[in-house]
Amino acid sequence: MQKSVRYNEGHALHLASLARREATKRGFLSKRAAEASRWHEKWFALYQNVLFYFEGEQSGRPAGMYLLEGCSCERAPAPPRAASGAAGAKDALDKQYYFTVLFGHEGQKPLELRCEEEHEGKEWMDAIHQASYSDILIEREVLMQKYIHLVQIVETEKIAANQLRHQLEDQDTEIERLKSEIIALNKTKERMRPYQGHPEDEDPDIKKIKKVQSFMRGWLCRRKWKTIVQDYICSPHAESMRKRNQIVFNMVEAESEYVHQLYVLVNCFLRPLRMAASSKKPPITHDDVSSIFLNSETIMFLHEIFHQGLKARIANWPTLILADLFDILLPMLNIYQEFVRNHQYSLQVLANCKQNRDFDKLLKQYEANPACEGRMLETFLTYPMFQIPRYIITLHELLAHTPHEHVERKSLEFAKSKLEELSRIMHDEVSDTENIRKNLAIERMIVEGCDILLDTSQTFIRQGSLIQVPSVERGKLSKVRLGSLSLKKEGERQCFLFTKHFLICTRSSGGKLHLLKTGGVLSLIECTLIEEPDASEDDSKGSGQVFGHLDFKIVVEPPDSAPFTVVLLAPSHQEKAAWTSDISQCVDNIRCNGLMTIVFEENSKVTVPHMIKSDTRLHRDDKDICFSKTLNSCKVPQIRYASVERLLERLTDLRFLSIDFLNTFLHTYRIFTTAAVVLEKLSDIYKRPFTSIPVRSLELFFATSQNNRGEHLADGKSPHLCRKFSSPPPLAVSRTSSPVRARKLSLTSPLNSKIGALDLSASSTTSSPTSTYSPATSPPPHNGKVPLDLSRGPSSPEQSPGSLEENLDNPRMDLCNKLRRNIRRAAVLETVSSDRTISENTPAVDIAELSPCRSPSTPRHLRYRPPGGQTVDNSHCSVSPASAFAIATAAAGHGSPPGFNNSERTCDKEFIIRRTATNRVLNVLRHWVSKHSQDFELNNELKMNVLNLLEEVLRDPDLLPQERKATANILRVLSQDDQDDTHLKMEDIIQMLDCPKAECFETLSAMELAEQITLLDHIVFRSIPYEEFLGQGWMKLDKNERTPYIMKTSQHFNDMSNLVASQIMNYADVSSRANSIEKWVAVADICRCMHNYNGVLEITSALNRSAIYRLKKTWAKVSKQTKALMDKLQKIVSSEGRFKNLRETLKNNCNPPAVPYLGMYLTDLAFIEEGTPNFTEEGLVNFSKMRMISHIIREIRQFQQTFYRIDHQPKVTQYLLDKTLIIDEDTLYELSLKIEPRLPA
Repeated sequence: MQKSVRYNEGHALHLASLARREATKRGFLSKRAAEASRWHEKWFALYQNVLFYFEGEQSGRPAGMYLLEGCSCERAPAPPRAASGAAGAKDALDKQYYFTVLFGHEGQKPLELRCEEEHEGKEWMDAIHQASYSDILIEREVLMQKYIHLVQIVETEKIAANQLRHQLEDQDTEIERLKSEIIALNKTKERMRPYQGHPEDEDPDIKKIKKVQSFMRGWLCRRKWKTIVQDYICSPHAESMRKRNQIVFNMVEAESEYVHQLYVLVNCFLRPLRMAASSKKPPITHDDVSSIFLNSETIMFLHEIFHQGLKARIANWPTLILADLFDILLPMLNIYQEFVRNHQYSLQVLANCKQNRDFDKLLKQYEANPACEGRMLETFLTYPMFQIPRYIITLHELLAHTPHEHVERKSLEFAKSKLEELSRIMHDEVSDTENIRKNLAIERMIVEGCDILLDTSQTFIRQGSLIQVPSVERGKLSKVRLGSLSLKKEGERQCFLFTKHFLICTRSSGGKLHLLKTGGVLSLIECTLIEEPDASEDDSKGSGQVFGHLDFKIVVEPPDSAPFTVVLLAPSHQEKAAWTSDISQCVDNIRCNGLMTIVFEENSKVTVPHMIKSDTRLHRDDKDICFSKTLNSCKVPQIRYASVERLLERLTDLRFLSIDFLNTFLHTYRIFTTAAVVLEKLSDIYKRPFTSIPVRSLELFFATSQNNRGEHLADGKSPHLCRKFSSPPPLAVSRTSSPVRARKLSLTSPLNSKIGALDLSASSTTSSPTSTYSPATSPPPHNGKVPLDLSRGPSSPEQSPGSLEENLDNPRMDLCNKLRRNIRRAAVLETVSSDRTISENTPAVDIAELSPCRSPSTPRHLRYRPPGGQTVDNSHCSVSPASAFAIATAAAGHGSPPGFNNSERTCDKEFIIRRTATNRVLNVLRHWVSKHSQDFELNNELKMNVLNLLEEVLRDPDLLPQERKATANILRVLSQDDQDDTHLKMEDIIQMLDCPKAECFETLSAMELAEQITLLDHIVFRSIPYEEFLGQGWMKLDKNERTPYIMKTSQHFNDMSNLVASQIMNYADVSSRANSIEKWVAVADICRCMHNYNGVLEITSALNRSAIYRLKKTWAKVSKQTKALMDKLQKIVSSEGRFKNLRETLKNNCNPPAVPYLGMYLTDLAFIEEGTPNFTEEGLVNFSKMRMISHIIREIRQFQQTFYRIDHQPKVTQYLLDKTLIIDEDTLYELSLKIEPRLPA
């Protein structure tokens, strides 16, 4: 592009006169003056690539001129106007057409123009675009690349010619040596034949023959050289070098784009915000600006230097050496660690600053800058996060096409290894950023905003559509029909589940989300989940028939208002099981933290969750496990590498309740183990908890007093002599504590004051300094338990007072009764949500009357009935595994009374651990059965083994009521058939294709086509089982056997695309084809509105086929609006930047139901599979890779589980699935050539 041109006044006047006579475009336009609010009307004339403007049409001398070569022209929005002024003038200005001419030269201001009519403005824009010679510039770039390639070949030929020249010189030297030897021999001959005469002169014919021979030798040499060059050009080495060069060119382009992004971030956001922070009324402080942007300006300067170095190397082509540039760049890339480490905090500060209206308004003004191209500040702050992986991919591709003997090979390998090491360090600090971006995206979708999403500890779990059933007084459901249109429309809610809160939103007609005014934000700490609501007898039949057991309740008991109930309805039993499973797991996590905090708050200044997090021994790297710095949902370090045994141990570890680990394990376990091994481990944990659970997992239960610990360490015979119990601290009461001191336990949360407190004062006694029991050194005795004489203890509340006194004198029986009473009382409290507090001074006799005396190892509290003959409603019993664990630990944590031997204490602890182990096994099985039901549908043996295990659990006489109910629920879910799945399947639709007559394309509306395409695409998409996403089966030779459903999805995509192309080509006249194209583009736009991006790509890929794209006459008939709409759709689903635009759309502007493009996720999974191994060199499972795979699978299943509410129309699907209408690719192109033959050259 010509940057400057030299001319004099005569030239300018001559060109201006030519422009007045022969201008391509002439007319009056308004030109914006230097003052922002003034416009001057000028007469413009466009001649070739020069734009002149005159004061008037009759002016002979131009007022100015612009060189348009290399410029761009685009439409501009109407500038803001002052509030004053007549309304008519404002309307007139709104109708004017504004456009801007942007020049490629640095420092030159854009030219802002306007005209009266829109068509006139478009004509001016088209004329300026042609005058900019942009097509010629593109062609020049292509020719320049070809020229560079030819220059490289010439340089290669020069090197080869130089080598041949050296060879010829060596041969000339050898010839001279041979000639000298021949001369010497001839002289010797002459001396030997002194009398021989001189030969006669050479014959002229011989000279001619020698001359011809010399010419032929030269010709053969040149031909040989030409053959050598041609062979090299076609050789694999040359092809590899060409690919390597292309990789380098792409890297330079990507680096240039990245530097531009950093430039926009610094100049459009950072520096303006710094100036705003220095104003009199700053909307943001300098500290917040520094916290948001971190060291982005330093990163920009670094990459500007690197980019300049790359451009300098390109200028010296083809002697390209890049390794030394990376050697300079590598030591400075450590600044990315600071950026990644603080990126989460940066987004949090930005979210907090957005609460300020002035700052939010100012930020939106900055984001409206044309240089931002509609991207938000969060997007620009995320770009540096992906730069290091981009360098690794580039170096990986560069090394694949670099010969082993290349001078740069070792340097590039070293740079790649250093970048991979840096990437591993940074990877652990990226996962939390994705969570915050998701929360911010959801917060932006809600019109009122949601402050709880600005909390970084909130982790997104799932989202989807549920129906909220209206309720009336007394908590009874109103008699509504499930299939009624009013309930579906008025009661449909968009629900979001986080680790601490549950959001319920309504969607307006414009697609905006609004929180419910009452019950829109539910704090899970105040909620109780009831999975199977029990109605009264008169409503039980109607409720079961109407709702089909698809409903579940969330009872909310806020501390500052009256309790209320939210009744939600899931589309299917599978979705209900998934929702209730996730909600119960989140509630368990919250209750576990709150309960254990209060349980241990008396004897330790540090809470148990904090002790687990702060105990470095629990998260120390070992030979069979390695941790990362990133924290999971329980705020403990995530596992990076681990053996299969340690992963199974963590799955059943009684100290951790992490939903993200559980999901990752159940999604990916078949990569490193089998379902039978997992089930066998769960069965062992349930049947033999003491022998199956490692000692390190039981330390929390066996923590005792410091005195006892010291005595046990003195025992030299213990196999665990050196094991230190650093987590948690001992639970013994100090010697100075009062024997009547009470300990209270809240069953839901320390914040909920309405729940009754649990009196454990009777268990809090003075610890015995002479106790010598150590559970770590003495295995729990399974045989030889001291039997309890039941005949001596009271078996009913009606027994004599003497027996009661005898019972109270037995310390072992007393503690066992207290333990059972505590657990039983917790169940009653949580069942009825009692508001009364159990008195701390309740007499022991009254408590003893409520419970029959049982063995401490088998406390059969299931037979307990409340006083007065009332039966507790077990359906409302929701004591979580965390509750049972915390209560049991609280009861067992006190020192034993004098005379309490080791076997008796072991019996109590055995009961505690058995109950906790049972809860953990049921928790895992519940998630496995409800959220991964496909494992059991495809493996009948696994299903039968799980059923046998659950039936064995039900036969356990010591089972708690909530455990029995949880087991029954799992059995019901596992035993029931898929009768509740009322959604259509592809096989059902194919069987309906026997209609007498199919509809034609002309009789179907665009809305009907779009809805049925969306329905078919989602049916095919949701039928893919998640195990097909493991192992890259779709890229193997036996892909049809390994991943049949992915192959069906790919085939359906191709069939739909072929149908669109075939339908367009079936029309013989141009107008019909153009109308068909416009209709299909309208169908694609409706698919976009319905979030069916797979359907958008099906149609746009069909329109971009060579057979259709080459039809210039047809496309000329298509309207400009349709072309602009198609460009917009293509930009959304473009594969540029790994589907960057489509990912942004799915994250920020798309809620399920939706149909994403499957190829995007398959590309991500292939990248993960090829970039990282499943196992390390030591044989450990790469669990970080499993976590990345699970993240992608969860996103896919999120879109699979939410269904469209679209009615099936057989007449439309019959047309869409009719394969007789499809024309193959070769026939399509031949038909295209017949319609519009090629133009002669």
